[in-house]
Amino acid sequence: MAAVRALGGRVAVVATAEPLDPDMAARICRHRNERPPSWLTVEEPIELVETLRRLGDTADTVLVDCLTLWVANHLQRGVTDEAIVAHGETLAKLVGERPYSLVLVSNEVGQGVHPETAAGLRFRELLGLVNQAVAREADRVVLMVAGLPLTVKDQIPHEQAPEAP
Repeated sequence: MAAVRALGGRVAVVATAEPLDPDMAARICRHRNERPPSWLTVEEPIELVETLRRLGDTADTVLVDCLTLWVANHLQRGVTDEAIVAHGETLAKLVGERPYSLVLVSNEVGQGVHPETAAGLRFRELLGLVNQAVAREADRVVLMVAGLPLTVKDQIPHEQAPEAP
């Protein structure tokens, strides 16, 4: 959150989580309560790109939390692999347009344990493809490891770059 605060201006958060069980409902509630009251929160599990386009006149900085759940939400609804990848490419195109400062949170799931199920392998592959598309268009990509930021890509002039979260 420090990176978003550093940018200032009007901040919006697009949350992709859905309260499908008591633990997730509690986590969503905790996240809502941790955000500054001045931040606009939009909860949108599926129509992320459309939501981001609508925020163009309302926010200077948008934080999306997170692409991991966004991809999972598509899978839970039976969306095809091709359509999920296409949604990721559409999101990447929006990132490349840079309508405002955009901070996207996602998980790196390809470096962990090899999934035992076909569904797990499918999820890992699709999230990896979406992450790659978005990272290709992003100015800056930061991988967090043990709470430490590792800059993978940085095309922002350093005097403009916010602190890593």
